[in-house]
Amino acid sequence: MSLTLDSAPTTAPTRRGLARGLLRTARPKQWTKNVLVLAAPVAGGRILEAAVLGHTAVVFVLFCCAASGIYLLNDAMDAEADRAHPVKRFRPVASGEVPVAVAYAAGIGLSLVAVVGGALLLNGTTALLLAVYSAIQIAYCVKLKHVAVLDIAVVASGFLMRGLAGGTASAITPSQWFLITVGFGSLFVVGAKRASELAKLGEDAKHTRKLLSEYSESYLRFVWQGAAALMMLSYCLWALEPDGSTLGQLRMLSIVPMTLAVLRYALIVDRGEGGAPEDVLLGDRVMLALGGAWAVIYGTSVFL
Repeated sequence: MSLTLDSAPTTAPTRRGLARGLLRTARPKQWTKNVLVLAAPVAGGRILEAAVLGHTAVVFVLFCCAASGIYLLNDAMDAEADRAHPVKRFRPVASGEVPVAVAYAAGIGLSLVAVVGGALLLNGTTALLLAVYSAIQIAYCVKLKHVAVLDIAVVASGFLMRGLAGGTASAITPSQWFLITVGFGSLFVVGAKRASELAKLGEDAKHTRKLLSEYSESYLRFVWQGAAALMMLSYCLWALEPDGSTLGQLRMLSIVPMTLAVLRYALIVDRGEGGAPEDVLLGDRVMLALGGAWAVIYGTSVFL
């Protein structure tokens, strides 16, 4: 990893090419992860309130800025190493489409926009959460992504903080079951992603992603299977809490599509095809159908 600014290609990018390169480096496809900010308002049954919906939309945009800022900083830091990689050398920063100095400036700017926007448009708690998210992710780019176990924990914490931010934006206090379910659900997804990457790369893991060579398939299987079991246990305990209403009983039925979705995801991971969670969730028709069934059942139990 290099923090120097003088090793970029000397060819000056065009204005259009620079804008296109910045957008590619910001990775807009990854913004789908930020829909997790809906979790707390939906779980609390308040997402249909105009104020809550507005706050949730704002925190979604701010997390897109924060995440894109981190991607820009990461590619700027890794530019020199990426140029020696057979695939990553085509990234905009590594290829010179986006100068390293510009990537640094854009990354820092977007990170600041997220934190300042949280303070001005939402509240201090959300701004602090966005600042902590950015700080942890920068530490990940600099060092923690090379430390086994901590790399998984940091990525999982990013998902958890997205879920928490949706609550803090509208002053919704999440329940203990929400925190446990989202926390272990995040660990499940990240552990499964690493397991799929290791299965797909095999012996090439130590060359493509060196840290993967420190993991074994059995260890990663232990991580994602254990996390999946704890996530489902906490979800079931929450859904089965009696409240004496018909809709409360309907909430219990949401366990069925949730369990089937986890089992389906586990099957995809076991095939070594779970490397990109957003592709699994949006690219598998069965997962989409189970997600839709869960949304209908759970939505009916909360909003009617």
